[in-house]
Amino acid sequence: MKGILKKHLPEFVYGSTDGTVTTFAVAAGAVGAGLPFSVVVILGVANLFSDGFSMASSNYLSELSKENVPRREALNNALITFISFVSVGMVPIIPFIFYFISGYKFNNAFLITLILTAIAFLFIGYVRGRVVKTKSILLTCSLSLFVGGFAAAISYFIGAFLSKIVIS
Repeated sequence: MKGILKKHLPEFVYGSTDGTVTTFAVAAGAVGAGLPFSVVVILGVANLFSDGFSMASSNYLSELSKENVPRREALNNALITFISFVSVGMVPIIPFIFYFISGYKFNNAFLITLILTAIAFLFIGYVRGRVVKTKSILLTCSLSLFVGGFAAAISYFIGAFLSKIVIS
């Protein structure tokens, strides 16, 4: 298993980070704009699968652009990208999905999303650090958290700002 992860680490890091960032960005933008949770779920799930497919197919075409890359290897890389994108990228919308499935009403879904998303970024950094045998797992975790958190913050604040202009 570790050999497979090492071979496909770039696809895992790229797919899972982008999946988490973009799904959180959709959720954060919608919450920042004051949209209902139902919109967060719809946009989040639609984004998760369409963007995951887009990344995987782009990865596939990119791999085929290299010399002497077998189609099977390109397909495997694309599949790892998609699975990583969707499996880790779903983390930011889990609280919103739970909200609807359970019927349990809570006002802190976004706070829970923030915490779970931070944990997802730390997990990505941890896996990357372990596989490449970095001297500082804390550094790889922190870097993943910083990069992902910064991208997510951009979306939240743009959503909040635009909601003041568009929704008046």
